Amino acid sequence: MFLKLRTFFSMAVCLLVLASCNEYQKVLKNEDVKAKYDLAEKYYEAKDFKRANRLLEQIAPKYAGKPQGERVQFFLADTYFQIRNYNFAGYQFERFLKSYPKSDKAAEASFLGAKSYYMLSPRYSLDQTDTDKALVKLQSFINTYPESEYLAEANAMAKELTTKKEKKAFEIAKQFTKLGNSYILDYSISAVAALDNFISDHPGTIFREEALYLKLVATANLALNSTENRKQERLETAETAYKNLLRYYPQTTFLKDANQLLADINKELTQYKEQETTSK
Repeated sequence: MFLKLRTFFSMAVCLLVLASCNEYQKVLKNEDVKAKYDLAEKYYEAKDFKRANRLLEQIAPKYAGKPQGERVQFFLADTYFQIRNYNFAGYQFERFLKSYPKSDKAAEASFLGAKSYYMLSPRYSLDQTDTDKALVKLQSFINTYPESEYLAEANAMAKELTTKKEKKAFEIAKQFTKLGNSYILDYSISAVAALDNFISDHPGTIFREEALYLKLVATANLALNSTENRKQERLETAETAYKNLLRYYPQTTFLKDANQLLADINKELTQYKEQETTSK
């Protein structure tokens, strides 16, 4: 008995699916815009976004400027988002906001448009054009809709993307520092410049402590391997880099290595101080 019921149920489901597919194909090929609108809405409410999207693509131009146009345009943008076509989603949400800036759905469209570009943002080592666009969109949303229910999520996404961009800049400076360990002065000079720019441009970054330590490493490498006519000046710059690290992070996790570098710096500086004393 149970087996018969299961078989009957399976057949019923198959028939319903088949009927649904037949209805979809029939309406898709039909010129009846109202039928497509009704079926698209039905699929949208049932979360069958792929089929809803295809129908909405066909009818969206027909509803431009009409009362239902706002609803169709939002549904179209949202179906692109739901099927993870974020490039088209971002574009369609932008179109929606331009066409219906006072819509009740404007805040949601602004958020989802920004989130579309957030979803397109690649790993930190790749080109960050979409990250930049997402940050602009997110900031616009945050400024325009400060009371939105999506505000906390938007802030979290903006923070994540900002950290990603900081990491990209930091890793470039870090790479120069590593190359400076090969005793090629040009790499150390580039490392110092890149770290100075990074620290200046990102004062609140989570990478600040390590950046200050790496600046000490880079200035120490530069000083210890310098020609005699620039050595003392660069040793003093490295000593200042040590003091800056300890001023902001007295319990820094890099303390042991920093102290070893300071010892090397002081050992060289002592020679200059002794020479100055002797010359007097």
